[in-house]
Amino acid sequence: MYNKDVKRLKINYKTLEEFKKFKEYGIQELSMLEDLQANISENEIESPFFGIYLGDSLVARMSLYKRGKKYDQYFEPSQEYLEIWKLETLKDYQQQGYGRALIEFAKSFNLPIKTSPRVKSSEFWNKMGFTPVKYDMDRDLGENPLVWQPAGVSQKA
Repeated sequence: MYNKDVKRLKINYKTLEEFKKFKEYGIQELSMLEDLQANISENEIESPFFGIYLGDSLVARMSLYKRGKKYDQYFEPSQEYLEIWKLETLKDYQQQGYGRALIEFAKSFNLPIKTSPRVKSSEFWNKMGFTPVKYDMDRDLGENPLVWQPAGVSQKA
């Protein structure tokens, strides 16, 4: 079985080169390349990027952001939560548990999680225990968010 240790990715040009491999698979709408380029600096301490390497190759990645309680429109009571953006696994490594490992890593923080999944990924998110956000016209903003809650947290009505 493959090693599925999730690591915080460094914000540097080596990581930028690794990210280019993902874009070649035609997932431009979820490419983190632009995010990475915007964040390359000497002063960046905490990278929001996490990934799994197989040998020296990055095979799966996600952006994981911690959001403050004041931005919470999803959970009851209002609290800090995590937001997963742009979870991707290279095509040749899909269906091998890498996406699941990234999600389990995010869940290990024991905070509620919100994501806006890409098209045709609902089966994966359902397996991971995510549910659709109850519809609210003021909150929708054209996205279809899914959430996961640890025990004791519920969705806002």
